[in-house]
Amino acid sequence: MVHEVENAEYPAHWEADVVLRDGTTAHLRPIGPSDAEELQRFHAGQSETSIYLRFFTFKSKLTARELARFTQVDHVNRVAMIVLRGQQIIGIGRYDRLDDPLEAEVAFNIADNTQGKGAGSILLEHLAAAARENGIERFSAEVLPENRKMLTVFAEAGYEVKRRFDDGVVMLEFPIDPTDKSRAVMESREHRAEAQSLAGLLAPRSVAVIGASRQWGSVGYTLLENIIEGGFTGTVYAVNPDALELAGMISYGSLADVPEPVDLAVVAVPEAELESVVADCGAHSVRGLLVVTGTFLADQAEALRRQRELVRMARSNGMRLIGPASLGLVNTAPEVSFNASMAPGMPRRGGLGLFSQSAAVGVLLYSAASRRGIGVSSIVSAGNRADVSGNDAMQFWEDDPATSVVALFLESFGNPRKFSRIARRLARSKPVLLAKSDVMGLRLPPGHAVRTTQAPLGAVDAMLRQSGVIRVSSNELLMDVAQLFATQPLPRGNGLAVVANSSALARVVEDNAEQHELNVVLRERELVLHDGASQALPRLRRTLRSLLARDQVDCLVLAVLPVPGITHRELAAVLHEAGREAGKTVLASFTGIMDPAEPAVGLLQMPQPPAPAPAAGPADTPAATGNDGDPGAPLQQAVPTYVSPGGAIEALSEMVRYVAWRDRDFGLHIESEGIDRARADELLARHMQEVRGTDLLTLSPQAAAELLACYGIGVLESAPFADEDEAVRAAHRMGWPVALKARDQYLRHRLDLGGVRLNITDEDALRSNIRHMQQMLRPFGADDLEVQTMAPSGQGCVVRALEDPLLGPLVSFGLAGDAVNLLDDWAHAIPPLTATDLSDFVRSPRASQRLFGYQGFPAVDVPGLEDFLNRVATLKDDHPEVALMEFNPVLVSTGTVTVLAADVRIGNPAQRTDSARRAMR
Repeated sequence: MVHEVENAEYPAHWEADVVLRDGTTAHLRPIGPSDAEELQRFHAGQSETSIYLRFFTFKSKLTARELARFTQVDHVNRVAMIVLRGQQIIGIGRYDRLDDPLEAEVAFNIADNTQGKGAGSILLEHLAAAARENGIERFSAEVLPENRKMLTVFAEAGYEVKRRFDDGVVMLEFPIDPTDKSRAVMESREHRAEAQSLAGLLAPRSVAVIGASRQWGSVGYTLLENIIEGGFTGTVYAVNPDALELAGMISYGSLADVPEPVDLAVVAVPEAELESVVADCGAHSVRGLLVVTGTFLADQAEALRRQRELVRMARSNGMRLIGPASLGLVNTAPEVSFNASMAPGMPRRGGLGLFSQSAAVGVLLYSAASRRGIGVSSIVSAGNRADVSGNDAMQFWEDDPATSVVALFLESFGNPRKFSRIARRLARSKPVLLAKSDVMGLRLPPGHAVRTTQAPLGAVDAMLRQSGVIRVSSNELLMDVAQLFATQPLPRGNGLAVVANSSALARVVEDNAEQHELNVVLRERELVLHDGASQALPRLRRTLRSLLARDQVDCLVLAVLPVPGITHRELAAVLHEAGREAGKTVLASFTGIMDPAEPAVGLLQMPQPPAPAPAAGPADTPAATGNDGDPGAPLQQAVPTYVSPGGAIEALSEMVRYVAWRDRDFGLHIESEGIDRARADELLARHMQEVRGTDLLTLSPQAAAELLACYGIGVLESAPFADEDEAVRAAHRMGWPVALKARDQYLRHRLDLGGVRLNITDEDALRSNIRHMQQMLRPFGADDLEVQTMAPSGQGCVVRALEDPLLGPLVSFGLAGDAVNLLDDWAHAIPPLTATDLSDFVRSPRASQRLFGYQGFPAVDVPGLEDFLNRVATLKDDHPEVALMEFNPVLVSTGTVTVLAADVRIGNPAQRTDSARRAMR
């Protein structure tokens, strides 16, 4: 979110909106000459202690010379950044390059009322990133021993800090390259701050409904009524200048009249009034905004401008914003009981956290959850997702003990790098479900800049699988899976028992189970239920207990056709009891109508037991705890039921696959040897000066080879030539035998079309082949040729890496030839990659078995291939300006990996939004 600054000449990506430790927001940007007056006010407002700790002496005001020095910087050797709340400076950080050009001295000054909120650590991250761009490698600082807060900022930043005491001052020095520890520290702080920012919106102490109305059926009326009727435990204020009384309470004409600070403003005013309302909220220190007002009706460019302005106003004044066009917020926690939504009633309390990027789909999800009886912990409808996103919701739900399952409906991944990182971490403790249809693709909500995905089909699914996200194709299937996770302990394996009162129905269940890789280990195909409830139900209880007691049984499906005299609820009660006793996963498929009063799909609620019954299985069975087996949100006392056996099995298979993903060894990120990032930065900075606008610059073979060499990637030399003599000289230099190739990007890979000649062993053969190829290819305008030494024979592979506007960095791998050209047999992965990711990546294409020995062909150097893929992924992860890399072909033999050709293109996409500095995007 770029703010205009007078005479600004710094890189635009140095500006950022940030979240402080208390969940409020602020704006960070480099300082400028026009900030001198505000800097003087900042200094005058500081305590004597803060001034002394910063300057090692007390000075009541800054001199004109000092103001000029502090505000007039060159953004290279001297950089200063300020954190603003509104127009007020609340923090300053700066560095000055020393005589050693690789070192700079840093200093910070944080407003007294902002200290302890993380502004210093944020400034340090941004100064370090700017310094690295300017070729600085380390920071030093002089800190008084009594300045413990600033010493803590340095000590806890994750850098390797050296300390020494000299003449009453603590001297600090540390390298500023990001480390695993510094990234972990940054991500942990980011997580806490963003979780806190959403927690403040979901559990406000006071709420003002701005635009509250006495007109029944209006949005303002409904919101106010639902907050009150939902039993909100905080204070509610109705704000409407045209009404004296609303919903039995006094109405206030403006926020200025409200007698206490407001945590959350629920805004339901006409579109034309939004900016003035947001400005008023900022002036009165409101902490957050829920904007229900609908989507802007202006053209796309105007909608984008106005929405960005709303977000700028909100963030610069410390506020998070949900919406516009939000359906609302719901928090079912008894101590909050908050229903600031258009939903007619407070939903059932439970463990499902529900996020929707679309108000319309949010209504569908809420209705589906209510219809099925699924309890929710909280609901967030982001509407246009101008600010608060699914990433923020996941940050909050990761720490929320009331949430055991997370369900998302997304139209796009606002910050794909961050989504992948957060989802992968969250999914290790709580299931993450995502609804996205196969035909929907990736798109942005209204009010966002139009961007088009370049990612191939299957890339989204690959990213989600890698992150452990359970992706389903419809909202109904989302609820099918959610109700299972919300009520059942996780199975320990895929051993399935099937119980049915019909052989045909049992076979349908078993066939579905086999298709979904579930292992049917025990079955009861003809359970007798037609002899009355008094005999049938005890028999069912004995059968279920017997099957669930077997070690090889991890889960059980009860599939029943209608039985006269027995209801769904009676069957479900027996199933629930048996499952709870065994601590194992149970679900039911009730095909046909038994009792019109009971649903065939959804949850059949069971009475809450007075105390947890002892489990029949091992002591650590998660029978009455959250799905991760740790104390937390209790499982809902209900049985998940399905109309069809197929729906039950599909939901169960997703749960089993999730358990297998969660319980695997994720491996560690591998740092390949011999990577020279500093040299790569230098080369790319030089080439980026040649990029014009949105165009891509294709690096020359020599420039590409030089960049790739920084990451230990070698490219077999090829030499274009003007005549036969030049080709012969190149062949003598590189070594015989050689290959002759067309330079055309298509024909150079087609041996069958005459674009390649191999194993040319001497000068005469080379000259003859040149003449013959040129004669054949000249009619196609493709007679430019090149010569290349022969590589060891092996399996050809294709590797691509790109920066996708809606998906982020993506690496794709396949076996060259028909596998990728006709069958689209690609594997995709999102960097950075762990050892486990790399193993999965290489083995994902269907044709990958050829790499391990196939029909007499020897196995190839798979570890070498994994190392090559890791180097490509690392380069792509480090450099978003590398828009595209293609390696085609890569020959993998029994002992070598040889890159025969590399195409590298760079551009100037939006700066990466998930780097070693925190920033809201």
